[in-house]
Amino acid sequence: MENTKLNRINELAALAKQRGLTAEELAERDELRKEYIAEWRRGAEQVLENTWIVTPDGKKTKLQKREELHRKKEIKKA
Repeated sequence: MENTKLNRINELAALAKQRGLTAEELAERDELRKEYIAEWRRGAEQVLENTWIVTPDGKKTKLQKREELHRKKEIKKA
């Protein structure tokens, strides 16, 4: 996220503490927050997609998504 957007989020937070925000400022803050959270999630997903688990015996396993794990468990039960 651009520094100008992060700075604006911080400005709006400071204004909210000082005097409260107008309806337009609240809408702007909400949009900026949604954008920030979406970008943070994308970054976190990229980190997790490149994460490997190493067991004590040295075996490496790629970290799997939760949905994949649930599907594999259901297949094993059947």
